[in-house]
Amino acid sequence: MNQTETKTAASISCGVIGYSWALKFAMGGYRVYAYNRSAASSKTAQMRIEESMASLLKNGVLDEEKREEIRSRIHYTTSIQEAVSHAAFIQESSSEHYEVKHELIREIETWAPKTSIIASSTSGLLITEIAKYAKHPERFVGGHPYNPPHLIPLVEITKGEKTEDWAVSRAKEFYQSIGNEPVVLQKEALGFICNRLQMALYREVCHLVMNGVCSVEDADKAVTFGPGIRWGIMGPSMIFELGGGAHGVSGLMEHLNDSISLWLQDMADWKEFPKDWAKIAQKGVEEELSHRNAEIGNTHASLEEYRDKMLIEILKLHHKL
Repeated sequence: MNQTETKTAASISCGVIGYSWALKFAMGGYRVYAYNRSAASSKTAQMRIEESMASLLKNGVLDEEKREEIRSRIHYTTSIQEAVSHAAFIQESSSEHYEVKHELIREIETWAPKTSIIASSTSGLLITEIAKYAKHPERFVGGHPYNPPHLIPLVEITKGEKTEDWAVSRAKEFYQSIGNEPVVLQKEALGFICNRLQMALYREVCHLVMNGVCSVEDADKAVTFGPGIRWGIMGPSMIFELGGGAHGVSGLMEHLNDSISLWLQDMADWKEFPKDWAKIAQKGVEEELSHRNAEIGNTHASLEEYRDKMLIEILKLHHKL
């Protein structure tokens, strides 16, 4: 692998996730090829990248010189050959259909260096199946981001049956080099780590609201201004380590065991959300939005802007931006 390849990455299918990956790679110092099948899609990706950089500029992450430097690293193309021919790392973010990914992988492997790592942004498909017809399935990994990838550092690395450890190590090193915080799943699990954690919490939100314990708004406030603040600093086991004082997490769990057992017995354990929950949640969110002002987001657009602003401030505290 030559020096050009070691600092070149490709983001394949630059939709909502892929454009953000392209920006993240460029922010990390890589020459990036942003691929879409059509010129119109490429133009949309470019527009999204410019909008995101404008937000980073507005929030003090970039200055004009840095923005121009990042912009100069991104090359938009409708040619797979151009996108991957010199790429050491290739991130695929196409639609969640095996047949679509199989065809795309066939094209990628036709032109990519044999030493390239190929990662998929899939949020639910198995890497084993995605790489089923690949010439070199040993170099395929899952690289599941959290949206938007250019801001949220987490990436969940998953392995297929034929993925080799060196590919996982190289993927982890690449993500770390651009400021990500990769976690590695030791075996395949539906929903990975974070989706399972957030759905477990959201199931209990639903349970509390449906049983008249609290409103959607108050459940959101309880998370935001309670454990959510602490979780933005460190994970739940580390928080409990502090909560247990000198005895740590083990002391806390042993001390509260009897009470926790009562809570758990009273908590939701059903396997499907109630059919009417979607409408109830939507009504609750709309009411919650009506109580907010524009500064903290009271429409979809202003809420997204506020989210990004707060993410940036939190990431600055973590020295991630």
